[in-house]
Amino acid sequence: MQELYVDPGVPLVSLAPLTTLRLGGPAQRLVTATTDDEVIAAVREADDSGTPLLIIAGGSNLVISDDGFAGTVLHIATSGSSLAGTRLELAAGENWSDAVARTVEAGLAGIECLAGIPGSAGATPIQNVGAYGQEVSSTLTEVVAYDRRTRETVTLSNAECDFSYRHSRFKADPARHVVLRVRFELEDAEGRSAPIKYGETARLLGVGTGDRVPVAEARETVLRLRAGKGMVLDPDDHDTWSAGSFFTNPVLDEAEYAAFADRVRERLGPDVAPPAFPAGEGRTKTSAAWLIDGAGFTKGYGQGPARISTKHTLALTNRGSATTADLLALAREVREGVRDAFGVGLTNEPVMVGCAL
Repeated sequence: MQELYVDPGVPLVSLAPLTTLRLGGPAQRLVTATTDDEVIAAVREADDSGTPLLIIAGGSNLVISDDGFAGTVLHIATSGSSLAGTRLELAAGENWSDAVARTVEAGLAGIECLAGIPGSAGATPIQNVGAYGQEVSSTLTEVVAYDRRTRETVTLSNAECDFSYRHSRFKADPARHVVLRVRFELEDAEGRSAPIKYGETARLLGVGTGDRVPVAEARETVLRLRAGKGMVLDPDDHDTWSAGSFFTNPVLDEAEYAAFADRVRERLGPDVAPPAFPAGEGRTKTSAAWLIDGAGFTKGYGQGPARISTKHTLALTNRGSATTADLLALAREVREGVRDAFGVGLTNEPVMVGCAL
């Protein structure tokens, strides 16, 4: 375990390089843990001393204040993966995109459409990461975590994780569990993918929804789609310096959706119908990207160092010299513009540390 200390009030290391946005102020103490035992020891030490604790792994879903973090930052850099038959286990610090590639090389299906998502394996159950018709919760069987309340290592089943759209028990109570390992049950479909669920993916593959294709072809297609939207990290391309999708797709009840549809017709014309996807129990999900674009925030919007990606309206990017304050100002402008135009509120997807919209 590597530890870097500094006297209180004296900045030691910027947290910006640990995030995909390259934003964030200094940490007073940084601990890098490479084993589960080191992770647990660092967490216990912080809890015993009453020291504020921030946990970072891939840093792909964080917006950290320009003031940084006045406490201990634990960087989870654990490694290790095992693939036995269709059962996959990953240490929390394993690179997620690399793990997906390994399962595809083995001819297994279930997470191939989650290719190219930046960050670590341990972060995937927290957000119930999903894209292109797949979600982590569909294949995840267990999460091994350290319970800060009971001070024990626990194994939580899929049902105990309380998964929903971009949500889980880990997100609902972020101070309780520290993810150590994640386990999945994949599918051996003789080298074929899981049924393709996302229309855009199916069209690019030239198949219908519900069809299967070679699993490697599904992964490669998703990577092309993500790259075309600036969602594959490239250190030389500021258009990819983002936290991925900054806002979640709104889920509306019947009354909310009816009012929203009326606003769309008033603003865009009587024949315009907004995107609508069933979300269960009389609820409808619509597209945040469509809302942002319809409110006038098009690709590349912005004049300062924080701008909307030129490839995708859901990505807010650091053009190389932005601050967190710049990014949040843009996010607030977009959020308020969508609310004014359509009466729908947008919720940020990244976790805010020391700041808020």
